[in-house]
Amino acid sequence: MLVPSIFGENLFDDWFGFPDFRDMDRAEKKLYGGRGDRLMKTDVHEQEDHYEIDIDLPGFAKEDISLQLEEGYLTVSATKAVEENKESKGKLIRQERFSGSMQRSFYLGENLTEEDIKATFRDGVLSLSVPKKEQQKIPEKKTIRIDD
Repeated sequence: MLVPSIFGENLFDDWFGFPDFRDMDRAEKKLYGGRGDRLMKTDVHEQEDHYEIDIDLPGFAKEDISLQLEEGYLTVSATKAVEENKESKGKLIRQERFSGSMQRSFYLGENLTEEDIKATFRDGVLSLSVPKKEQQKIPEKKTIRIDD
């Protein structure tokens, strides 16, 4: 039986645990699991001749994002570092911004090239346009009869 992910990563901890108000700041982890802060939330739309992929990357600059196409897999990587200039900004009381990197891969097929994929980055959303291409047909297995 499949259990919806709204129960968290361990259903029995949710049932037998006492209410804890410290969980209020972990609402995203309840929805997306323990790695919710490193998840690239993505929408994929199919059009007649292409796919449109929108990936949320808030807080990243265009220079922080890299796209690589290798053996049919498109890998989207993003790295961000929080600037640490403690002397000019005063004493740090709370820090919620993070430094780190995230990565996600999509299988697009081995017949696409880098020139086929169009990418734009605007307002924290990476938009990709991927054309539909026919996969190269693998010849079906045929038996050759040996004549006497």
